[in-house]
Amino acid sequence: MSEEVVNSTTVTNFIDDKDGFDKFVQECFDMVDENGDDMLSLEEVRGGFRKLLPFGSESQPMKPMDEGMLKLIFERFDQDKNGKLDITEFKSLMTEIMNAVARGIDGFPIIVNLEKDSMLMNAIQHELVTQSSSNNYTVDQKDLKKKKWYSFGSKD
Repeated sequence: MSEEVVNSTTVTNFIDDKDGFDKFVQECFDMVDENGDDMLSLEEVRGGFRKLLPFGSESQPMKPMDEGMLKLIFERFDQDKNGKLDITEFKSLMTEIMNAVARGIDGFPIIVNLEKDSMLMNAIQHELVTQSSSNNYTVDQKDLKKKKWYSFGSKD
């Protein structure tokens, strides 16, 4: 787990990078698709989806997803109503979650503790790669941590 600075632009830029986001969604899908049938069942989503969410930690694990939430997810995103999510439906779900996170963060930088493979960590890694390649990296993460901008989950 590492402490990182993130804001809404970090997340939305990650979503907007079609190739990068598609690759990320496919990797997430493959991780959750335990039986390898290219479809996600309700059980696979229940068991594997928590690995992807940016919430919870070893010291405060995320509670299991309740049945009502799972049903809502499938009602909204299972477009063909076959009781499973294909990659396109899963991408819609992931896009919705990431956009909700971006709206929740708003434009303010926050400091969060993230697991190495979480959705937000992937967005941060995407930002670092794109900014370093364009030499526009202007956010000093150590300086932001000193100022404690909207710090969530930090030890201080």
